[in-house]
Amino acid sequence: MNKSYRVGIVGGTGMVGQRFATLLENHPWFHVTAIAASGRSAGKTYAQAVEGRWFMDTPVPANMRDIIVKDAQDVEGMKAEVDFVFCAVDMKKEEIRALEEAYAKAEVPVVSNNSAHRGTPDVPMVIPEINPEHAEIIHAQRRRLGTQRGFVAVKSNCSLQSYVPAIHPLMKYGVKDVLACTYQAISGAGKTFETWPEMLDNVNPYIGGEEEKSEQEPLKIWGRVDGDKIANATSPSITSQCIRVPVSDGHLAAVFVRFENKPTVEQILEDWKNFAGEPQRLKLPSAPKQFIHYFTEPDRPQPRLDRQLEHGMAVSVGRLRPDCQYDYKFVCLSHNTLRGAAGGAVLLAELLCAQNYI
Repeated sequence: MNKSYRVGIVGGTGMVGQRFATLLENHPWFHVTAIAASGRSAGKTYAQAVEGRWFMDTPVPANMRDIIVKDAQDVEGMKAEVDFVFCAVDMKKEEIRALEEAYAKAEVPVVSNNSAHRGTPDVPMVIPEINPEHAEIIHAQRRRLGTQRGFVAVKSNCSLQSYVPAIHPLMKYGVKDVLACTYQAISGAGKTFETWPEMLDNVNPYIGGEEEKSEQEPLKIWGRVDGDKIANATSPSITSQCIRVPVSDGHLAAVFVRFENKPTVEQILEDWKNFAGEPQRLKLPSAPKQFIHYFTEPDRPQPRLDRQLEHGMAVSVGRLRPDCQYDYKFVCLSHNTLRGAAGGAVLLAELLCAQNYI
């Protein structure tokens, strides 16, 4: 596809915003022309705004260093310079909802990393390989907002993007019950070990709001477009525990599944091996060639070894075996700031461009 878009990053100075910047530095379709952040960063160059708090392993992108950061509230100023924006702001949820809708109503499409609109019935929450058809709800959202181009689309919670993709190809067997315990990296809280030293040699058994998201968001992903809303699925029943662990990047999940029609181990492995979605069919720039990778080694996947698989956009699975209470158990891993956050949003934007919503 011969595509070219002017792109803005709203919330460009935070950890996820920085990840957006590095991912978009050499993107074949998307070219960053504007960056916005809080008022304290406005007026500075991007390099100045992130000086002393650049969290990425690679330098500030050369083609963004001298961009003058705008105030995130300057919707009209951003509108003049972009075709759409990625949003990763650190604000209260009601403020995020208002800001994202302000961009949408100004006819600027928003692809959001934030959770504020995930529960909005006419906002699609998309994992591109799983529910690309949910983008259809954009038509209803535009009617509500009174827009021609503008809309808000969101990616899902970062932790469930490790295990929902592994469960999805198995839904045809009637997944009834899921228990998912996630072991989440500190970058999911926007932290590094330098900024959060108390996580060294420690485990925190509480992540506010995370378990509710893990139990509810998959039901929207597995739901269906019903008129002017996404109707959530009523099953499977999901329960979760979410734990913060001393790992820099990569969310691991221990998953237990019960089926109505129990498949064999061989069937499950074949389903994982063969699963592909619209990003693979369309050969989108950020799409992993093989979405789900299964490891036969008993001690894999591991965050340090496997989180960068396919540039951090693949899902790793291992340790599939029968369980004495559920039918099967296995472990999953995804890179939380790539597949789970900025990378997943970039892939979603690529899908929306290919579908002509942007």
